[in-house]
Amino acid sequence: MSKSLALSALPLFPLGTVLFPDGLLPLRIFEVRYLDMVQRCFQSGTPFGVVALTRGAEVRQAGSDPEAFHPTGTLARITQVETPQPGLLVIQCTGTERFHLRSSHQLGHGLWVGDAELIDADLAVPVPDDLKHTAAALQQLMETLREQQPSAPDGMPIQAPYRLDDCGWVANRWCELLPLPVSMKQRLMALDNPLVRLELIGDLLSQHHIAN
Repeated sequence: MSKSLALSALPLFPLGTVLFPDGLLPLRIFEVRYLDMVQRCFQSGTPFGVVALTRGAEVRQAGSDPEAFHPTGTLARITQVETPQPGLLVIQCTGTERFHLRSSHQLGHGLWVGDAELIDADLAVPVPDDLKHTAAALQQLMETLREQQPSAPDGMPIQAPYRLDDCGWVANRWCELLPLPVSMKQRLMALDNPLVRLELIGDLLSQHHIAN
């Protein structure tokens, strides 16, 4: 988007992970505060916001610390909903646009909502020659995963379209796949410059001898 768009009363889902644009997010929903939210979002075709926890747990428990989360997150669009048993939803989501919370508050039944502003999407920046090894290594990994489960392409952790020539897309997929701390993934997701994000990922891959 070329201009920020405001979102009011955006339902929020604080999680112990970071969702990236175009990323896949499977969730098992059983808390009452989220069951209703997911059903409403799916029926209306509207997204909810995924934010990474800085304190507290994904599931509320008596006596647990109150939830706190980063103000920058990613919208999640629900693409699939299954009900394997009463009181349980298994959903598949796709990350779309990033947003920044201007304010947030918790409703009486525990659901967080916030007033947010969308962040401009990454510019399409071609992968430069000195970082093409990061895209080549990602392509090789994807081919290996596909060979390991040829009968289950839908089980791939990366979904098409594959944009291996785009800095932001390649960086985001590595951010999802690498075992990085949530705090580091959060900082990478929030970066405005996709080329800088990929340069940092390239350094991490080199340190771990994954791509040189």
